[in-house]
Amino acid sequence: MNTSTDIQRFTLDSFEAARFANLCGQYDEHLRLIEQRLNITIRNRGEQFELLGHREQTRAAEQLIRRLYRETKNADLTPDTVHLFLQESSMQELTSPSSTPTHSVALRTRKGAIRPRGENQQNYVKSILDHDINFGIGPAGTGKTYLAVACAVDALERELVQRILLVRPAVEAGEKLGFLPGDLSQKIDPYLRPLYDALYEMLGVEHVTRLIEKQVIEVAPLAYMRGRTLSNSFIILDESQNTTVEQMKMFLTRIGFGSTAVITGDITQVDLPRGTASGLIDVINILQDVPGIGFTFFKSADVVRHPLVQRIVDAYESHSSTKSNDPAREPRP
Repeated sequence: MNTSTDIQRFTLDSFEAARFANLCGQYDEHLRLIEQRLNITIRNRGEQFELLGHREQTRAAEQLIRRLYRETKNADLTPDTVHLFLQESSMQELTSPSSTPTHSVALRTRKGAIRPRGENQQNYVKSILDHDINFGIGPAGTGKTYLAVACAVDALERELVQRILLVRPAVEAGEKLGFLPGDLSQKIDPYLRPLYDALYEMLGVEHVTRLIEKQVIEVAPLAYMRGRTLSNSFIILDESQNTTVEQMKMFLTRIGFGSTAVITGDITQVDLPRGTASGLIDVINILQDVPGIGFTFFKSADVVRHPLVQRIVDAYESHSSTKSNDPAREPRP
């Protein structure tokens, strides 16, 4: 055997057949996913495992399999769950002998508890709970919007706020609200679909519809915020990279007593007209050191979607960096 290959053997504790089947997945798809991602070979006879590969990867796989088996006590595992556990933990965390899931925050919704995964997501949720104004900034797929909605639902369920406001600038590929048919709600619905999807998942479609009818959940374009004072509310401004400097200042000065605001955005995907400064980029420089305001910056390693999403984000960042460092591409003075 190649000297660089290690054999790691271990036995699962408290073996139960149903939990073990849950761990392995249909046709062992969960084990095959771990093999593929960690570049190892997994052999097992019941609860007895043998892992072949580089020592660091086999140790990581053992810790991950043990963690997933503990998870089977309370949940049905899916390939997505396995991917999230792989994604949320660095190799150093996985190889630590004392590595255990440390979910110190749980958000309550009608459809069950939602727990942030990974250190950055946990810090993000804790920041939202500790600050009245919070910024979640980073690439697509890092859970910025989803966790903001979960925090809003949790606050509403615990009666910490009286309503939820969903706000988004209507800037998408050059379209404007006037180009879309229907009343105001129908015009802005397409822009807020990710927020609706998260609400439906956490509260159910019928309950969300009733809350919207009672104006407990309010949907509004950013332009309609001017002149308002928003008290006892949980306000989410999504896709804030598409706000202008003036719009961002206007929105932040709407916050009233008893309210929490979460502003999410990705500064690499600005759709504003050329020459228009992004309010999100501007506010990072202005407010980052202001006490009482929380900032959480996500990176590609925090992506919790399909593994290809992380690679796509990394590829774009690499291309952007190469492009900015190429003298031939620099604008002439």
